[in-house]
Amino acid sequence: MFSRFLLIVFMMCFAGSAQAASQSFDAWLKGFRAEAARAGVSQATINEALTGIKPIQRVIELDRKQPEGRKTFVQYREMIVNSTRINRGRQMMQRHASQLADVERKFGVAPQYIVALWGIETNYGSNTGGFKVIPALATLAWDGRRGEFFKKELINALKIIDEGHISAANMKGSWAGAMGQSQFMPSSFNAYAVDGNGDGKRDIWNTKKDVFASAANYLKQNGWTEGERWGRRVSLPSGFSENMVGVKVKKSIADWQRLGVRLPNGGNLPTGTMRASVVAPDGVAGESFLVYTNYDVIMDWNRSTYFATSVGLLADALAR
Repeated sequence: MFSRFLLIVFMMCFAGSAQAASQSFDAWLKGFRAEAARAGVSQATINEALTGIKPIQRVIELDRKQPEGRKTFVQYREMIVNSTRINRGRQMMQRHASQLADVERKFGVAPQYIVALWGIETNYGSNTGGFKVIPALATLAWDGRRGEFFKKELINALKIIDEGHISAANMKGSWAGAMGQSQFMPSSFNAYAVDGNGDGKRDIWNTKKDVFASAANYLKQNGWTEGERWGRRVSLPSGFSENMVGVKVKKSIADWQRLGVRLPNGGNLPTGTMRASVVAPDGVAGESFLVYTNYDVIMDWNRSTYFATSVGLLADALAR
């Protein structure tokens, strides 16, 4: 099975290399400029953003990099939800309390969740990625492995520049095009980014109020339930089936109680009407959590149980 996986990865990388080799970057870029114009991007933005750009070899290397040995959830959690990040997050909550309160009133998302996402995505804005988004996305669109996806993201990025939210030179992000302090892909920016401070720009790179409001709007638009928690730690009974684990398995809290799920101290689960799932990122022998609708919303942000559970745990720590 593993050798088959490696073969598939090799074929995907080879296919991308073959496509890139069949057409020079300059030839591809010429065709893309015409495509962007047909998509409604102004010639001024096309000239500003696409003139003189070159493919970034480091981006290609990172896109094709073989994943290293997988960390356990406990290892990941200890790296992500540590005392340094918790203490820094509490400082950020105090420093930006007024802005976060405004955002909570408007969008119904408690500050600890906004700050937890901010903290995990970019370490509270200190690590947003050093790549220029336009040439990074152009590299990935030309290289071919996921060309159509990145071409759409590149057009979305050009439209953000066209609307005056940021210049091409200042549009920075990760090697894959995730931008600013909230690490939105350009399509997510266009769908969810918000002008939080009323200056006419949606600035997720430099303006904290825009960063907070945009994250809250993303959660709200994807179904966030105001006043409801993300989930809680639980203990599972001996012999609990792996088939009962995962966000696709939904039951009432009373049903989980009948199946032997308990609080970590052995106490009964709280009563409530929410539908819930059991997640166990390291399997049923590891840590387990009973999670609710808001957990599913965090999973919409990043389809990883490691990520979503860590956001919830960090939010809980920040709120204490």
